[in-house]
Amino acid sequence: MRIRDIRAIGLVGGTPEGGWSEELRPDDCVHTLVAVITDIGQIGWGSVFTNDELVRQALAVLEPLWRDENALEPERVSEKLHQHTFWLGRGGSITHTISGIDIALWDLLGQATGQPVGRLLGGCYRHRVKPYASLLMEREPQILTDRLQYLKAQRFRAFKIGWGPFGRISNAMDEAIVAAARDAVGGDVQLMVDAGGSDAFWRQGYKWALRTADMLAEYEVAWFEEPLRPDALEEFVLLRQMASVPISGGEVLTRRQSFQPWLQARAFDIVQPDVTKVGGLSESRRIAWMAQENGVRFIPHGWNTAVGLAADLHLAAALTDTDLVEYLIGSPYVDEIAADGWRLDADGMLAIPDGPGLGLTISHDALRKYGREPGGLTWLV
Repeated sequence: MRIRDIRAIGLVGGTPEGGWSEELRPDDCVHTLVAVITDIGQIGWGSVFTNDELVRQALAVLEPLWRDENALEPERVSEKLHQHTFWLGRGGSITHTISGIDIALWDLLGQATGQPVGRLLGGCYRHRVKPYASLLMEREPQILTDRLQYLKAQRFRAFKIGWGPFGRISNAMDEAIVAAARDAVGGDVQLMVDAGGSDAFWRQGYKWALRTADMLAEYEVAWFEEPLRPDALEEFVLLRQMASVPISGGEVLTRRQSFQPWLQARAFDIVQPDVTKVGGLSESRRIAWMAQENGVRFIPHGWNTAVGLAADLHLAAALTDTDLVEYLIGSPYVDEIAADGWRLDADGMLAIPDGPGLGLTISHDALRKYGREPGGLTWLV
């Protein structure tokens, strides 16, 4: 089975707010699906956390390396793409695009062997996993309270609130938001807080982060995410040592080489690579093994698409201590792209797909609604 073509489908028209200081609009493209098409017409699906125009240019640069390659060897092909593009710079759009190709190749390998990707990644430690509902904070705590109570009624049993006004207005507002959230969800569920330190020109530093961590501990927050700028390695190390709650981060790092110094320095209690950025499933698995060797939990960042969520579910199947996945609330790119949708069971758990490959059926209607590609999606049948 050989790679005949790779198509990039930008997702627009339903882009949810991201919490960024320069807020996203519905027609902004920050997520792109890739379809790896083989010489027998089989299609594997991947996802890239990058604008579609950048993905198309990256695919053009990479084309001499992927065209006619073996579609059933994801790790070797992905490493070939990495090794031959070092001179273009590690990370960024090239690495993000390789992520989508890699996910799609694992999907194809699973389809060809009749096995779920989780089993191919090493075996299934679990068949369902707890999703945590991930949503933005609000300036008005009552709005957040209403949304959290609604989601709890939908059987979610873990929540992460983040960005918005947190760390940007006052310490009093920060605590008011967290207090309202804990009151809304009750004491029997996990609550996480994401400061969004990778936002442009994040202004808070170590002392704010340490003080805030102490406040979060009073509300039994399970982890404090991105409290510092994403390159502040020494401050992260010190904060993790001194904070009274677990510290997490790493969503903007790419490739395993970037994670190594952070993991060896124990800068995180929980590391959160994004499978649609770091190099795909192949690279995520290597990072997870490295994390385990250094005593760091691996819980993937998942603010992306249904394909990214499916990939995260299979990682959770194959990794011993990955017992949570992020579920982006209110995004049609998560809810509608999956033809069969996502359903929580009575315990608030998501079943890990057990069909061949990613086990995900892509809704062609949703792709035609939200997808853009030069010339249209006429090849999609």
